[in-house]
Amino acid sequence: MADLNRRTVLKVALGGAGLAAFPALTGAGAAAATPDHEPDLVGVGDTSITLEFDDQLRSRVALEGTAVTRFDASEALLLGDTTIDAFSYRGHRTHRTWHPRHGAAVRVTIRGDSADRVRKTVELTSYRRLPGMIVMTVTYTNLSGDELNVTGWRNGAHELLERQGGFYTFSGTTHEDRRDWVQPVTDDFAQENSLGMVSSDYGGGTPLATVWRRGAGLSVGHVEPVARILRMPVRRTAAGASIAVEGDTRLTLRPGRRLTTDTTFLTAGHRDHFVPLQRYRQYMADIDQRAPESPRSAVAPIWCAWGYERDFTVEQVVGTLPKVRAVGLEWAVLDDGWQTNEGDWDINEEKFPRGEQDMRAFTKQIRDAGLRPRLWWAPLAADPHSDLYRERPDMLLLDSEGEKQKVTWWDAWTLCPAYQPTIDHFVRQARTFIRDWGYEGLKIDGQHLNAVVPCHNPAHGHARPEESTEGVARFWKLVYEAVHEADRNAVVELCPCGTAFAFHNLPYVDQYPSSDPLSSYQVRTKGKTMKALMGAGSSYSGDHVELSDGGDDFASSYGVGAVLSTKFTYPAASPDDPYVLTPEKEVRWRKWVDLYRKNMLSTGEYRGELYDIGFDKPEAHVVAKDRALHYAFYADQWDGEVELRGLGRGRYRLTDPFTDASLGTVDARHNTVKLTFERFQLIVAEPVG
Repeated sequence: MADLNRRTVLKVALGGAGLAAFPALTGAGAAAATPDHEPDLVGVGDTSITLEFDDQLRSRVALEGTAVTRFDASEALLLGDTTIDAFSYRGHRTHRTWHPRHGAAVRVTIRGDSADRVRKTVELTSYRRLPGMIVMTVTYTNLSGDELNVTGWRNGAHELLERQGGFYTFSGTTHEDRRDWVQPVTDDFAQENSLGMVSSDYGGGTPLATVWRRGAGLSVGHVEPVARILRMPVRRTAAGASIAVEGDTRLTLRPGRRLTTDTTFLTAGHRDHFVPLQRYRQYMADIDQRAPESPRSAVAPIWCAWGYERDFTVEQVVGTLPKVRAVGLEWAVLDDGWQTNEGDWDINEEKFPRGEQDMRAFTKQIRDAGLRPRLWWAPLAADPHSDLYRERPDMLLLDSEGEKQKVTWWDAWTLCPAYQPTIDHFVRQARTFIRDWGYEGLKIDGQHLNAVVPCHNPAHGHARPEESTEGVARFWKLVYEAVHEADRNAVVELCPCGTAFAFHNLPYVDQYPSSDPLSSYQVRTKGKTMKALMGAGSSYSGDHVELSDGGDDFASSYGVGAVLSTKFTYPAASPDDPYVLTPEKEVRWRKWVDLYRKNMLSTGEYRGELYDIGFDKPEAHVVAKDRALHYAFYADQWDGEVELRGLGRGRYRLTDPFTDASLGTVDARHNTVKLTFERFQLIVAEPVG
C-alpha cells in the first residue's frame, strides 16, 4: 500500500498519459480544510469525473476538475440506529487492468479502519469505454472482538451542491400512483426509490436514479446481473440535493467475518439522465444484458381493439379492419375479453363458438385484410374461480407471512415465476398462441409482470426466497424463446402497466410501450428513457394516442421516434363512444401515419445527449436518420428562438414536415431559428448539397 502525499490527489486518467499525479482540487467544498491545509486525498476517475477520498475516507465528486459536492460520508455500514461512516485512512493501491468484457480500466483499492475496529475496503474501477462512470464494491471486515448486528449499508451517498435554478430528478423505480419518471425537486422533496414491491402488484424498475442541476448531475445504481431489492433515495437538502444507494442486509457479522455490498456505480455528467442510462446500458450489454434487435415488424404502426373493451364482438373487430388498413396501420391487436379467465386462458366460446377453429379463422381474417394479428395476454396470474387456481394452488407466490399476492386489476393471485410448473404452464400457452392459433405477436400486459416479492411457498423448494425476484427475468427469457421458436419474426410486447420497466427483463422483449401514460409528457420522458436503455434496433411504442393530451397527440410519439398506436373504433361502438374515428379524425390520423411511415424515426438514432429534459426550454428531442436531423419541440405556447444542436459541417435546409413550410437555412455556427407555435413544432434539417 502506498502512502498519501499531503496536498496531492492521484487522478487516474484513462487517456494516453495513463496514471499521473496532479495538485489537489481546491475551492468550494474542501471539507474541513484550513487555508494552509488541504486534507490528504486519493482518487480515481477519468477526464470527466474524479472521485477523491480524504483521510477519513469521505469522498468528493469533481466534474472536469470542478468540485460539485463536499467531502461526504459516502459509504457507510448501518447498525440499526448507529452508522459507521468514519474510517481513518490506512493505504491504497492503484493498478491498470483489463476486464474480458469491459476492456481497459484503472482500479484503485482504498482501505481504512473505524474507531470501533471495522475495516472498510473500497474498490473503485474506471473503464476507458465508459467515461464518467465509476464502479464500486465495498467490503466491511469486523476486526473487533464483538459481534455486529448489521442492518444494511450505503454507497455513493453525495449531496450535489446548490446552484441557481433548482434541481430535477429521474427515478427508474415504480410508484403506485404512476408519477412522472422525471420531476422537479421541490423544497420538501423526498423519494425513497425502492426497487422492491411498493404494493402487492407494483414494484421493480431500472436500478438507476439521477439528480441534476444546470451543468452538473449525479447518478447512482447497481450493476448486478440479476434484479436486487435496493433503494436509491433522493432528497432536497438545505445545501442542495442528496442521492445514495442503500441495501438492507440483516445479519450478525462475527469477529473476523466480512460483508461485501452489491456492486454499485456513480456517474457524473452535465445534463439529465440520458447519458448515465447509456453508460449503464453499455456496462450491462457487456455482460449480455441487452435489448434484442427487434424484428422489422416491431416498428410497424399499431391498431388495438381495446377501444371496444372487454365486451367486444368479433364482428366489431373484423368490421374495423378495412379502416385500419386504409389509415395505414399494420398491426391488429385482439385485447382483453377473448378468454374465459386469467389463468386458464381458454377461449371464450360466446365469442368464438368453435373454439380454436374460430380463433384460427379470425387470425386468417386479419391477415387477409393485409394486417398482422397480435394477442393480448396476462400470465403469472390466476383468478380465484379458475381451474388453475383450484387444481394447482402450489403455483401461488406466498410472502414471508404466507399470504397470497393480489393482482388488483383482475382480482387475481400472483403465481411464482421461479417455480418450474408455473413456467411450463405459461410457456406452453405462449407457444400455442403463435404456433397453433396463428398470432404473429403477443401484447403481454399487467403491472404484476414487472417484479414480485420474495417467495416463501414451501412447495417450491427455493434455496432463497429472492429466487422469485431474480426469476422474473428468466421467466420472460423462456417465454421469449418459446415465442421465437414458434415464429422467429414474432413480436413480444411487454406492458407492465404504469410501472417503471425492470431492466433485467429487457433482453427478452421486442417492444416496450409507454405503458398506460397519464400525459403526453410521460410519453416523451419515458421515450427518452427507454431509447437510452434499449439502444439501436429496438422498439418503443407511444401506446394508444387516446391516452395522450387531448387524445390526439401523435406529435409526442412521432418526435421521440416512438411507434404510433391507436385504439379507435369504427363505426361507433355506442352513441357516446369517445374513440370513434370521425371523418375529421381520420384525416389527421392518416396524415400522422403517412408521415411516420415516410420517415420511420423509430429506426433512427435518438440523440438524447443534446438537450436537457429539465432545463432546456422549450422541451426538445432529436432523431438522426440518414443524413437528416429531425427536431421536435414541445410547449403549451412558444414565441422565441430555439437552438438546433448536433449539426455537422455545411449548411442545412429547414422544413416543417407536418406543414411542408420552409423555415430557412442554418449551420453549426448560426444554429438558431425563431419559432412561434402551440403544443409542438417539428423541424427537419437536411444537408444542402
